[in-house]
Amino acid sequence: MLQFFRRFFQSKVGIAVTLGFLALIAFAFASSDVANTGTFGGVAGGDRVAVVGDTRIDSSDLAQRTSNVLARIRQQNPTLSMEAFIAENGLRDTLDDLINRTAIAEFAQQMGFRAGSRLVDSEIVGMANMRALDGSFDTEAFRTALRQQGISEDTFRRDLAMGLLARQMVGPAELVPQMPLKMAQRYAQLRLETRSGLIAALSAEAFAPAGDPTDAQLQTFYRANSTDYIRPERRVIRYAVFGEEAFGAAATPTEAQIAERFERDSALYAASETRSFTQLIAPTQAAAQAIVDEVRGGTSLEASARSKGLGTTRVGPVSRADFAAQTSNAVADAAFAAANRTITAPAQGGLGWYVLRVDSIERRAARTLPQVRGEIAEQLASELRQIALGDGTARIEQEFSEGRSLAEVAQELGVELSTTRPVTAAGQVYGTMESAPAALAPVLSTAFEMERGNPQLAEAVPGTSFIIFDVADITPSAVAPLAEIRPRVIADWKRSEGMRLAGGAVQRILTRVEGGTTLAAALQAERVNIPAPQTLRFSRQEVERSGQVGRPVALFFSMAEGTTKGLEAPEAGAWFIVQLNDISAPDVETDNPIVRETALQLLPFQPRELADQFIAAIRAVVKVEINEPAVEAVASQLTGRGN
Repeated sequence: MLQFFRRFFQSKVGIAVTLGFLALIAFAFASSDVANTGTFGGVAGGDRVAVVGDTRIDSSDLAQRTSNVLARIRQQNPTLSMEAFIAENGLRDTLDDLINRTAIAEFAQQMGFRAGSRLVDSEIVGMANMRALDGSFDTEAFRTALRQQGISEDTFRRDLAMGLLARQMVGPAELVPQMPLKMAQRYAQLRLETRSGLIAALSAEAFAPAGDPTDAQLQTFYRANSTDYIRPERRVIRYAVFGEEAFGAAATPTEAQIAERFERDSALYAASETRSFTQLIAPTQAAAQAIVDEVRGGTSLEASARSKGLGTTRVGPVSRADFAAQTSNAVADAAFAAANRTITAPAQGGLGWYVLRVDSIERRAARTLPQVRGEIAEQLASELRQIALGDGTARIEQEFSEGRSLAEVAQELGVELSTTRPVTAAGQVYGTMESAPAALAPVLSTAFEMERGNPQLAEAVPGTSFIIFDVADITPSAVAPLAEIRPRVIADWKRSEGMRLAGGAVQRILTRVEGGTTLAAALQAERVNIPAPQTLRFSRQEVERSGQVGRPVALFFSMAEGTTKGLEAPEAGAWFIVQLNDISAPDVETDNPIVRETALQLLPFQPRELADQFIAAIRAVVKVEINEPAVEAVASQLTGRGN
């Protein structure tokens, strides 16, 4: 795929949610909107965060949607806090998505599109996960699903109606049969072009102050970048794992139980015989007898069958009763009357006339109670332990519900409690590279949803062992105190100042270059020792093949010829100055195979790009107003800053 062109088609808003109808339904279920009900913290539910045309988006809508988006993300990244999510623009992206879907619905209604109650009803009835076993719509299952997600039926219907309007409005914009060859021709030329120029790196380290910041500078920097120092929630968990051995006293079967089991399963211990056969089925008795005669004359059963266009199959080991059920009593009688390695006389079964060769016979003599006593005792003991385990765990759950502590139950079981060091929801011992104890893996996510001192019971290994556990201590996610991370903040301040000073140097260098100075000379004019610029020369195809497109390279291939630009790259701890001196590209005719190849590669991205542009145009038509103070108030309430 064309690495360079992906950037042209990446959406800033979750358009997959907005455009995909099924995704819209899923999003409606997951969003758990509670519209126009009550208040959210200190932000009144009626406060609007945005107005889209004639429709308002309330603070409660944005707050609830943001919480649910974060909950979904935490399924892959359990340590992500609300503070970090908002710092990474999560709240703004969620608001943008709400605005998009509302704008589409608003514009659709202006254009005369409708999603009436009957259409919404038909979509709900058609949902596969809302059907009973007989295929009919299950109203109770529908309402249960809504209750589990915390969604009112009105809210769900509203979201579903918006999805239907989005499908009517935006769906046609995605139906692009092909990319015009003229457009593909231009992109094909871009793929073949070669660019040459220069690149220089100004590292933050080279410009960073040598001395430490003042206390005031450090405090200011720390407050401005506090979200970078958010520590994840940590919990101390107490636990003990136990299995059947915890109830061993009840796992010894009595002689009466052993005798009863022997009587019940007497057929298992009676004398038995199983046989394995090579089987051939002929259409008539005469044909079967001819094969028997040939085999008894020295021909193999397989060879005789092949000569007559028939095949043989292997059967067994099988008992007489099972073989009779598969064939007939006559066939089973013949099969079990023949001696080992001999051919049976033809016998009629359900599929024709059977000829069998006895390949092996396995006989097992009857076994007496004394002979199988140990086997039965072991089986019964295992069953009794399972019963004791089930009864015991049910009792433990009852005791927990009645208020017994983890320590009391552990003492009753005779197991020792273990206590973890503070661990994160990601399964790490906080502040180390160590993992949380493996025994906690099945219950770790539950432990991070529990209240402190509320013991629970869960399976550790299904059917084998259990774990009892509680949360002994909770350290909420919060910004680390400056005193505890002062060296790190000082290093970050120096890096930040280095980046700021390097940025100033970049502007001075660019000014010199614009005045006619060469890039090398402009760099030397700085008092800081900056490495000489390096030569760049490669084609897009070379970069495509490498599969690595850094930001400086992406800038290099998006600049105009004869220009010089600066690029801040915080992830690299440097500023880059990129100069593009020459672009050479061959002429490409529309019948060149690379044009059609490029068109096919770009076609999957074209519908999304057109949909993005269409939604942007809709937002301009319906008019969108954002209430920034209300958005900030929601952010404060979600992060607890307003308390």
